[in-house]
Amino acid sequence: MKVENPSEDEFRAVEGELDAKGRRFAIVVSRFNAFITERLLLSACDGLLRCGALRTDIEIARVPGAFEIPSAARTLALTKKYDAIICLGCLLRGDTAHYDVIVNEVTRGIGQSAQETGVPHAFGVLTCDTLEQAIDRAGLKMGNKGFEAALAALEMASLREAISSQRSAVSEKQIPRIARNDKAKQIPPSRSPRRRNDKAKSRNMQKKRGSSLL
Repeated sequence: MKVENPSEDEFRAVEGELDAKGRRFAIVVSRFNAFITERLLLSACDGLLRCGALRTDIEIARVPGAFEIPSAARTLALTKKYDAIICLGCLLRGDTAHYDVIVNEVTRGIGQSAQETGVPHAFGVLTCDTLEQAIDRAGLKMGNKGFEAALAALEMASLREAISSQRSAVSEKQIPRIARNDKAKQIPPSRSPRRRNDKAKSRNMQKKRGSSLL
């Protein structure tokens, strides 16, 4: 049996574009480990500006630590003012289980906020074992995760818009034939029940007047 890989042209794909013009973004950044998170923030803003965003279209919300990021992100998303939310933070593993608890709650909270509000959330929270790993991911060997989160948020905002417009176009095409022919099937005014009742009342009045004259 011969298996052939289908070409991409045979399938229709919907993708987002890296175009920030006309869109608004909110960035939630934690102050804890600020020497890392500030680098993520600057790179995220740089990514949005490079893609056409205006400085006035970028709102920055600072929270004490990574644990508070999901709450602030949900609050911003519920305002419906932003096309995407970018979440930035840095968590470093310590000697206790505190790290694991915070990582799980932050990840779950950000994902849940995105699903329940319908606003794309980009995950730019570093979860590293050592400070060296965090530094590498904040602009050195491993690039900058803030920049990557900004691009992910931008693409998801564009994809969400493309899917929404596609759904509205499909719904218009799927209007039932009965609905399209409603105007043609409307009852003429002369045949409407109210008009028939009015005519019946007028006939009864005429009969009463004729009988009274007799």
